[in-house]
Amino acid sequence: MTARPGTVTLHSAWHAVPRVQVRQFAAIAMAEAPALAEEILREIRREYPHLPVVLDDSGEPMALIGIRRAIEVFVQHLETAEGRPRVHPEVFQEFGRGEGLHGRSLDSLQAIYRLGVRLAWRRFAEIGQRVDIPPPAMYELVDAGYEYLDGLVDQSVRGYAEAAARQAGERLRLQRRLMDLLLSEHQHRGDPAEALVERAARIGWPLPDRVAVGVLLRPAREAVAPAVGQSVLLDMEYEQPRMVVPEPDAAGRPELLYRALAGWSGAIGPPVPLADAAKSLRWAEAAVRLVERGLLPAGEVLHCTEHTEALVLLQPEELIDDLALRCLAPLAHCGPTHGRRLAETLLAWLETRGGAPEVAARLGVHPQTVRYRLRQIRELWGDEVDDPDRRFELELVLRAQRLRGELGDPRARR
Repeated sequence: MTARPGTVTLHSAWHAVPRVQVRQFAAIAMAEAPALAEEILREIRREYPHLPVVLDDSGEPMALIGIRRAIEVFVQHLETAEGRPRVHPEVFQEFGRGEGLHGRSLDSLQAIYRLGVRLAWRRFAEIGQRVDIPPPAMYELVDAGYEYLDGLVDQSVRGYAEAAARQAGERLRLQRRLMDLLLSEHQHRGDPAEALVERAARIGWPLPDRVAVGVLLRPAREAVAPAVGQSVLLDMEYEQPRMVVPEPDAAGRPELLYRALAGWSGAIGPPVPLADAAKSLRWAEAAVRLVERGLLPAGEVLHCTEHTEALVLLQPEELIDDLALRCLAPLAHCGPTHGRRLAETLLAWLETRGGAPEVAARLGVHPQTVRYRLRQIRELWGDEVDDPDRRFELELVLRAQRLRGELGDPRARR
């Protein structure tokens, strides 16, 4: 007989029982093990009528096999008293696995095990009286029985954890397939495609009317996935994780995402109809590229709708650069410092549509300085600065340069 872990037993009452009595006890208990197992199973079925019956290949209930094996292994150990009694784990792991796969907790399974131990102890106590086993030895026997029960529970917990991990992995696989379809440029428009409906149903994800797609930058290589909740689809397998946010403007959704994404960087694309999810992804990816280049703020998850100017002006770089070469050609011979000051003055004038005082207030310089620069601008561009189309082009390229940090931003000085 073994003591509970962490205790020291100087004297074992069970070891003091004469071996002939131990063998008698074990022989009777082994002979009655099949009937005892059936009795325990009947009582369990009576207490838990909704417990599913799983049969093995021969048609015998798996539960009955497990109970019988557990009794036999424990009884065999009583004769040898070597080490701790160990039942073959597969059956009890399977019990735990079944609870996990059916979405139940382990509480009922542990209650069933305790019921089985109580019934077994009642039968062992009767057998002990028949062969005159002293009460202290029987008390030690029941203590060993509950220690043995702990081992069976451990096996079931292992099976339960395995099932939970398998289910989580399967859900992630199905979720990834759903996201791949959602974010495909070629998904059918109009009513959701049959494949989309089927994949969403398999993970219990109600198809929303509108979504926003996010792209994240990991704060660290081994960063734990943000707790965005099951309603938000999240794929951490990408170098830059993706997420699909259903009904992004729903009550409480922005606050939930703000808390869950604390410490992360990235961007969430604009809300779009479900069929246009790929468009939201494109904008989020574009914003993340600007974050990586330092053109949009890092250290938070941005919303593209709050950075429309940067996304519109900084995305088509080749076109903007080509337009800048043509529109700002008059500054080519002004020198870098003077040319930048004239460009800042020109942009302030285009934005305010005011006179020298308004432009001077915006730039933080003297109005006379502005008048001097505006005369130079007139000399360089001539009547072109009065043409609405040319003014629009100039403002575009100058705003883009300011966003890139090539021009000073008077708003930052306010």
